[in-house]
Amino acid sequence: MCVWEFFRSSARLTLLKRCARRLILLTTSSLVLYFLCRYPHSCLLGRATACPDCFKPAKNKQSVFTRMAVIKALEKIKEEDFLKHFPCPPSSPKNLCVALEIQCNNGAVFVAGRYNKYSRNLPQTPWIIDGERKLESSVEELISEHLMAEFKADSFNFSSSGREDVDVRTLGNGRPFAIELVNPRRIRFTAEEMKGLQQTINNSSDKIQVRDLQLVTREAIGRMKEGEEEKTKTYSALIWTDKAIQKEDIAFLDDIKELKLDQKTPLRVLHRRPLAVRCRIIHTMQSEYIDEHHFRLHLKTQAGTYIKEFVHGDFGRTKPNIGSLLNRTADILELDVESVDVDWPPTLDN
Repeated sequence: MCVWEFFRSSARLTLLKRCARRLILLTTSSLVLYFLCRYPHSCLLGRATACPDCFKPAKNKQSVFTRMAVIKALEKIKEEDFLKHFPCPPSSPKNLCVALEIQCNNGAVFVAGRYNKYSRNLPQTPWIIDGERKLESSVEELISEHLMAEFKADSFNFSSSGREDVDVRTLGNGRPFAIELVNPRRIRFTAEEMKGLQQTINNSSDKIQVRDLQLVTREAIGRMKEGEEEKTKTYSALIWTDKAIQKEDIAFLDDIKELKLDQKTPLRVLHRRPLAVRCRIIHTMQSEYIDEHHFRLHLKTQAGTYIKEFVHGDFGRTKPNIGSLLNRTADILELDVESVDVDWPPTLDN
């Protein structure tokens, strides 16, 4: 491969800060080698001369030879100018580089499954506000602590198909999730070992359960996020009304199909979500009368619908809502996710 093409690809060679170079050897193996070395300054002077506008001192930068500066230079420099400084084939080096660091890491391993959450006092991810932990654990931690121990990984990244509030249960077949385990010391597990790991997680807490725990590829995780807004989810909501109701007062809800909502960003999430009006759809509803002030509503909705706000209206920010449809004040007492309609990961015979 020509030196110019080799640098142009920027996939195998990246210049680091402080005039260092890290060579990532890409193979089909999960083993990744990081080689960090320092070359004489003369090696880099050619780059600066070839594209002086790209290598300028900047505040808080210890070297002008940053990754972005090099990428910018490679995009701007002409091939003939590049070859003046880096002939192809290259000349033999006159000075030896100094090895600074050699790291040997395993590529990330990905584990997927589905989780059920049975507690109404458990967040999906650690709940920390202003550095203070609000609850002692989370779904993420209850699952990942066992995976981290068995795979002997340095760290992890958790993702899932949506999320539920701290006081919402996830029932049915559960919610799909995936965990990336970074630099694991152990990477191979048999199906039986994964089944045993799943049982270990399930025996450790009565707040969650996992199923279909399996090793997957990085590419497969993309299926969990495909068509986020086209997915459907089903819920069960326990609803209270201020005025007495009879069964016939809520029966008409069963006949409503494909109800379109305009949902302005809820007040409760406005601190972390941009202000916008989102169109969402309630596909079907099925009411279940309980008493004069309570009924249960089963809903099938477009993913991303704020169910709590659909019930109480959020001070008119969600229109229409159950309160406006019934012409009375309504509020939600309990909410359960009954299904997340994503055909991933594959169901296992557990």
